[in-house]
Amino acid sequence: MIKFFSQMTFRTKINLGIMVVVLVFGLLSALLVSRLASHAMLTEIKKRGLTLAMNLSTRSTDPLLGQDFLRLKNMVDEVKESSDDIFYAYIQDHSGQVLSHSFPADFPVQLLKANVLPPGAQKSIQLLDTDGDFIYDFAVPVHIGAQRLGTVHVGLSREKAQAEVQRLVKTVFAVTAGAALIALVMGTLFAGTVTRRLNILRRSAEEMVKGNMDQKTGLAPRRYCWDLMNCQKKECPAYGDRLQRCWNLSGTLCPDCGEDGYERKINDCQVCRVYLENRGDEIQDLAEAFEVMAFSLRNRLEELRAAQKRLARQQQVLKTILDATPDLVSLQDQTLAYRAANPAFLNFYSLKEEELIGQAHPEISRLWREADPPGEDGGLVASGGTVSKEVLIGQGPKQRWFHVVEVPVHDEGRMVGLLFTARDITEIKRYQEKLIQSVKMEELGKLAGGVAHEINTPLAIILGYAQMLLEDLPQDSESYEFLTIIEKQAQICRRIVADLLSFSRHMDSHMEEMDLNDSLSEVLQILKPIFKQEWVEVEADLDPELPPIIGDREKLKQVWLNLLNNAYESIGQNGVIRVATGLSADGRRALVTVADTGAGIAPQDLEKIFDPFFSTKSPGGGTGLGLSLSFGIIREHRGQIRALSPAPLQYLGESEAQRRDHGPGAVFLLELPLPGEETPEYAGEALPVPAAALAE
Repeated sequence: MIKFFSQMTFRTKINLGIMVVVLVFGLLSALLVSRLASHAMLTEIKKRGLTLAMNLSTRSTDPLLGQDFLRLKNMVDEVKESSDDIFYAYIQDHSGQVLSHSFPADFPVQLLKANVLPPGAQKSIQLLDTDGDFIYDFAVPVHIGAQRLGTVHVGLSREKAQAEVQRLVKTVFAVTAGAALIALVMGTLFAGTVTRRLNILRRSAEEMVKGNMDQKTGLAPRRYCWDLMNCQKKECPAYGDRLQRCWNLSGTLCPDCGEDGYERKINDCQVCRVYLENRGDEIQDLAEAFEVMAFSLRNRLEELRAAQKRLARQQQVLKTILDATPDLVSLQDQTLAYRAANPAFLNFYSLKEEELIGQAHPEISRLWREADPPGEDGGLVASGGTVSKEVLIGQGPKQRWFHVVEVPVHDEGRMVGLLFTARDITEIKRYQEKLIQSVKMEELGKLAGGVAHEINTPLAIILGYAQMLLEDLPQDSESYEFLTIIEKQAQICRRIVADLLSFSRHMDSHMEEMDLNDSLSEVLQILKPIFKQEWVEVEADLDPELPPIIGDREKLKQVWLNLLNNAYESIGQNGVIRVATGLSADGRRALVTVADTGAGIAPQDLEKIFDPFFSTKSPGGGTGLGLSLSFGIIREHRGQIRALSPAPLQYLGESEAQRRDHGPGAVFLLELPLPGEETPEYAGEALPVPAAALAE
């Protein structure tokens, strides 16, 4: 049945649907009408029969008292002949004996027990079945005061009323059939209009499948936009375009069109005269959308063809590069059979391409892995790891050093082979042997300072423009994400450059009276928005009663930057940095603590973190100079700095349960002397906790 329905034409489905709706509605209407009519008719019969019986009861009082049987007979006959649906009428005395009836023959004695009126009852209605004919028997007492003289019975046929109802139902069915026929005719006309336009869309789709994208499916507009708006801007993309609607084109020059892209333009066009005069129904909208799709596909296909040509050129360039490079390059599949190799690789082994491709050649791999565990190739395929190593090939004067890199190749997340490259680094090795094993720190500082100075200016420009662009882009866009990465990496480079500059030259300190809280607040105001992007909250608990100190404001700001950045990098995402200031218990020193909920510091590294160039970060993550530089600045201020990890809870202001949600953390404790005071040397004991931290 479903298959048969799916094979029907759209026109047939519309006609069938309309007919089914009309017929179902007609049937339901007929059933409802018949029920309502039957109920109303039966109610009316009961009211009428009861009225006749009560009227006969009132009129028969005097004849009953006077025993006037002729008059009683005339009365029941009169009731019987008053209507075709009155089946009988009869009168009983108080003992139940029939005094008069309307039957032409003998009285049917079965009626005496059919509807007996109980004593004291005012009426009784009973439906009687007389050989298939249903009759309502109405019994009403005849009273004089409280005395009951007898009973009046009137019988009304229900069949005649039902016949009227059936005629009414037949009329409803006839009207329904007529409406269905009219609906069929109208549906055929409507379906023809719809299917004709849908067939145009179908034929256009078939042409598009064949590659013909220049399709016209919508109706021609009544008036074109340049005519309707009296526009003479021939440079407008919509001017003279009879294939596309102006509201589907971007970059139109109409003053009422939006300039913020296609979506804004569509909204503006909803109230345009051109759109209001030329818009159509939903099928017209579909046809216009189909035209836009065809136009977009045509442009996209042209772009793909152009991209294909560029890709072919790039492939040729890549092949040229591989053919020209002196590096040995090869590609192996999962079975370690060779799939590709460049001329340098083939020449190194004196092989032809057909001798190598499709073969495993384990002796070639063995040449590079004589010192490696057996089956390293297979292990790389299984583990998906990367190998980068230096290998010495040959003996005596023919020895050559190669830098070998083996990288797993993935396709849709699946390991499909190994890419092998080997670069001859023999000359590099010879130069390395001639280099001086150690260089004085002053020489290294000069070199680092010169490089850092040259990088600093373009790096600041990159960072500045990246931050300006971030303010103009929505945060949920892909460009905003890319610019965030650029800004983050530029900040890292800037910090490295600053460390190199600071470490490479000694700058005279400008000591003056300064507010330690203001210095920290300036740095926190800069870093808080940056840290918040990774859900790292910075809490500041600065003692407002902290007296000023003697120090170099800029150098101390460098210390705060180094400590806060280290804490931020240790957390990564979702953590807390807590900065607190206060006075020592004797009131002679200013105390600063910088605590975080990050990964913490390994015990073996706590004694080395202030050494120059020591870093636990990955390559490229830092120079290892930040803490060393900070250590020197604090010592220059006659202060002390040390680190604790894990960070004690009092420095973070959180409970043990909260600690489980974060890392072990670390805390850096600093103390600086107040004017006129000297900071004593501590032999390994923990620095005092600021009063603000102890108050938590």
